Amino acid sequence: MSIFPDLFRLDGRTALVTGSARGLGWEIARALAEAGARMLLHGRALDRLEPRLAALRDAGFAADPAVFDMADRAAMRDAMRLAGPVDILVHNVGERDRRPFAEIEPEAFARLVDVDLVAAHALVKLVVPAMVERGWGRLILVSSIVAELATPGASSYTAAKGGLSALGRALAAELGSSGVTSNILSPGFFATETNAALKASPAGERQRLRCPAKRWAEPHEIAGAALFLASPAASYVNGHTLTVDGGVSATYLA
Repeated sequence: MSIFPDLFRLDGRTALVTGSARGLGWEIARALAEAGARMLLHGRALDRLEPRLAALRDAGFAADPAVFDMADRAAMRDAMRLAGPVDILVHNVGERDRRPFAEIEPEAFARLVDVDLVAAHALVKLVVPAMVERGWGRLILVSSIVAELATPGASSYTAAKGGLSALGRALAAELGSSGVTSNILSPGFFATETNAALKASPAGERQRLRCPAKRWAEPHEIAGAALFLASPAASYVNGHTLTVDGGVSATYLA
């Protein structure tokens, strides 16, 4: 058996991280690249991926683009056909609709659930057959603590993330005997570009105080958890939700 540090190496593996042009997706992609994986960076536009691809290549890592909109299933299929077999899928991309329940039209609810949940199912169906054939694979679905801890003004996002977590468990049950593991990564309050306005708001300050760590997480703090789930070190971790929230979900009151 390899010495312990080698259990976190991903040499010879290809990893796809959706939504990897910025934020948590980029930090996860960078960590997997540093562990030796060939990276497929995903986004809707190549020009937004190019600086990230250049950063990885300049550091000596292998990186290629996978450009498609999650809502465009035909483009997804075409891009994955060109990408070739994927060993590790980190499904990180997701949209939000921060409006009260009464203001979210059924069509808007359905669209967000499609992008955040149904598209994940479609992408998994494209990558899993080759994983099963090789007898090795890692599915990591990035959910959120709102999947278990609801908050006002996020009904469609909460529903989609709850479904994504359930999908991850269902895949673990169905694929576990094939050598493919499926786990859920559940972030708490992260200071990403997307959350900048929220972090600066009174609600963001309440969230900071709610956290036992009394701070928002920096994006890079998600990387270690993702690398663990992707690595050989997590070979018997399946159907698990790994929460990275500074203790929010473990506490009743701040």
